[in-house]
Amino acid sequence: MGYMVVEEHSSTKLHLKRDPGIRSWSLCIGMAAVGLAAAYYSSDSILWKLFYVTGCLFVAIQNMEEWEEAVFDKTKNLIHLKNISLYTLVLTLWKRGQEKVVLDLKHLQDVCVQEEKVRYLGKGYLVMLRLATGFSYPLTQSATVGGRSDVEAVAALLKRFLGMEERQEQKEMSECAEEEADFLDYSSQSEDEEEKP
Repeated sequence: MGYMVVEEHSSTKLHLKRDPGIRSWSLCIGMAAVGLAAAYYSSDSILWKLFYVTGCLFVAIQNMEEWEEAVFDKTKNLIHLKNISLYTLVLTLWKRGQEKVVLDLKHLQDVCVQEEKVRYLGKGYLVMLRLATGFSYPLTQSATVGGRSDVEAVAALLKRFLGMEERQEQKEMSECAEEEADFLDYSSQSEDEEEKP
């Protein structure tokens, strides 16, 4: 599975989504199977068997990745980042577990890929949103292990959608034009000084 999947892509709206990957579901099913096997083959009381099953399920849910969404809306100039954690939902008895962050799209200055250490698994990568206010927000809460190209593809898609590449090119062209104008001014001043007796 890639870093994020495109749900909707138009000229004014980009909706990205991420669900728990195969690793999360495999771990969840594996831990549940271990708990059920321990309860089935154990000669302990029913309370201990229940403890085995719930303990294994708790560990599985704790290591489960989150459901995450990002919506970039040009018409409202807003970025909506939403994530749902099954672990937090279970701990708070479904009262919490869903977090939302709303950012001003006009303050977004840069989109870049950042490397992060993932416990037990090595290097992971995620997209960072850098704002003019000095803050940076990750596009997703969890990094993707190994797949840098997927993360770079999402960053490139975001830059194209937001027109950041065009703005960068325009900025570079204007800087070149300014440097050229400064050079011409300096050259003409030097020639004037040489012509003076």
